[in-house]
Amino acid sequence: MLESLDLEPRVVVFLALAGLAAGFIDAVVGGGGLVQLPALLVGLPGATPVQLLATNKLGSICGTTVSSVTYFRRIRPDLRTAVPLALAAFAGSAGGAALAFLISKEAFNPIILVVLVAVGAYTLLKPSMGQLQALRFGHARRKHVGTAVVIGVVVGAYDGALGPGTGSFFVFALVSALGYGFLEASAKAKIANLATNLAALVVFVPQGAVIWSVGLLLGAANVLGGYLGARVAVARGSGFVRVVFVVIVVAFILKIGWDTGRQLLG
Repeated sequence: MLESLDLEPRVVVFLALAGLAAGFIDAVVGGGGLVQLPALLVGLPGATPVQLLATNKLGSICGTTVSSVTYFRRIRPDLRTAVPLALAAFAGSAGGAALAFLISKEAFNPIILVVLVAVGAYTLLKPSMGQLQALRFGHARRKHVGTAVVIGVVVGAYDGALGPGTGSFFVFALVSALGYGFLEASAKAKIANLATNLAALVVFVPQGAVIWSVGLLLGAANVLGGYLGARVAVARGSGFVRVVFVVIVVAFILKIGWDTGRQLLG
């Protein structure tokens, strides 16, 4: 059993640094899973994919909780949209996690790559997007909240079934579909991402999929990274968050493009 093994000091340091970086990136704009999941794969080569996914969720939820609280205290996001978004995301993620065992994750790589290229291109071609808040459906509250619910279900289901990039997808959807600024979108995305992580754990924990010692180590590192990332994002504003968003999307494209190429050639 992996849980009974003593990790080498270098592996502990490696995972702790990965958790710190993942927490910081995830707090700023989402996408910490792109750092943390590969780190778990390298650090725990004997773990099953379900164990890696579940342990990653435990580490992530710790950092997401801290960054959500920090954003909430400093940004005060509108809960009339954030709460329905989070509830829908919880339901979507629980459903996605339940279906995760039936889905071939390798088949999703080409689809995710196309989506990320589209997201990155749209963001670069519209430099004003997210710099100023210009809410859509301002006089149609039900339409505004209804759109947020659809975003929550769709992105939440992706997070439960697959995972990496969830925070970035939430941010992009809230900015492009509802007209939020990047900073306000990041605040709402953190609350929704907290809900998706919790829902996935509700599914994974009873199955004994979490490696608790590793998950708690990542969680502690995520807490520090999430706190620092949220404070930096709030202090630097939407312009900074947009730059980080573009960088993370490009990193996703390169990483998933590389994986997809290896998959097709191998």
